[in-house]
Amino acid sequence: MRSVLPAIVCVSAASLCSACVVVDSQGHISREEKRFQVTGTPDLRLTTFDGAIDVRAGEGRDVVVEIEKRGASKETVERLQVDATQDGNRIQVDVKRPAGDAPFFGIGHHISPTARLIVTMPRRGNIVARSGDGSIRIDAVHGRVELRTGDGSIRAHEIGGQVVLDTNDGSVVLDGVDGDVDLTTGDGSVTVSGKPGALRVKTGDGSITLRADAGTVMKDDWSVTSGDGGVTVYLPPDFAADLDAHTGDGAIRSDLDVTGGTSDDRERRSLRGRLGAGGKVLKIRTSDGSIRLKSG
Repeated sequence: MRSVLPAIVCVSAASLCSACVVVDSQGHISREEKRFQVTGTPDLRLTTFDGAIDVRAGEGRDVVVEIEKRGASKETVERLQVDATQDGNRIQVDVKRPAGDAPFFGIGHHISPTARLIVTMPRRGNIVARSGDGSIRIDAVHGRVELRTGDGSIRAHEIGGQVVLDTNDGSVVLDGVDGDVDLTTGDGSVTVSGKPGALRVKTGDGSITLRADAGTVMKDDWSVTSGDGGVTVYLPPDFAADLDAHTGDGAIRSDLDVTGGTSDDRERRSLRGRLGAGGKVLKIRTSDGSIRLKSG
């Protein structure tokens, strides 16, 4: 049997930009790389109309953005407009949808134009990343982090600072956070672990699991809300807060000592009291689901 290999063409232009083209049964793929030199804390703004965004911390000081464009044809890919600008430490990369392109059907595949962004940046930096439709992942970046997608999951690992995560439809996993968190998903489960200072977590439909590491101190009131789903909270023995928990349909179970704990009804749908020395308010709400408080 004769094998069919994709055609690959690569072009390099100095050290600041390179390009690679792949043509296979799934359409046309073009890759280009943009490199930005910064002298201070980088401030990135990344936007793609449709496609995943992957951000990771590197050892160097440069910011490198690889743009992987996919489309039904070479012409479609070439019409994907990439605007890349730099003003000092401020960097902006924006990929816009081509107008008037019909979908392409490869062998068992439906191909619409997409543009994936793969980013390497210094460990300390600020980033705003937006995708109209695609997952977002970020690893080991500390600073102001804002990630938003119209449709897709968000995964964040070992990040810190001011963190904003928002997806209209998708699960969110925030692992090893150290900083203030504002997290929203319209439909999807949520998992958060680490040492949040301020915390607001909300899902319209999905379960929530929150695990606070030893030494976590609330800087402000916490709010944990699910429109439809169970909530499980793991807290260290030295955790201090004023608890205010309520479920519209379900039960509350606690393995923790809640001093002065009161429940408004025999079905134990509400629980209020002091955890440890008390302090800021830990507010937990679900319209439909159980609430579990466990020692972590």
